[in-house]
Amino acid sequence: NGRLGVGCSASIFDSKKEKVLLVRRADNGKWAVPGGYMEAGESFSEACKREVIEETGLEVNINRLIGIYTSPNLLLEYSDGNKWQLVVFHFDAELVSGEFKPSEETTEFGFFSLSAINVLDMNGLDRKRVLDGFAGLQNAIINDDFDI
Repeated sequence: NGRLGVGCSASIFDSKKEKVLLVRRADNGKWAVPGGYMEAGESFSEACKREVIEETGLEVNINRLIGIYTSPNLLLEYSDGNKWQLVVFHFDAELVSGEFKPSEETTEFGFFSLSAINVLDMNGLDRKRVLDGFAGLQNAIINDDFDI
């Protein structure tokens, strides 16, 4: 059995809403949306903004919720033996300021079109969040049992 881990992530689009910001993870080399775990005492927006700054050096405003993702049948297992069922809140965010700075978690970043994303090395949950962000639906998407 695992524990619950609550995370926040962001789709940050360019000014024309044609490309989305992705970061390359230092741990596995895959492309991902910026985000990470919430800390006690934070709101969703605060956690999302903090994670984006930590991973990219960029400051964002949170506009709206794109979707919520979890699966009771999918546990993330770390090398230390901890198992987590993720509950991820994915937000549409707007770039405010800053300059990209790689971190311990990220090695590079880029803005990618939908067609370019199709060929990037990404895990399934990151790809799903990106596609849901591009879909631009007004109502939040509830994903409570998926496979990646």
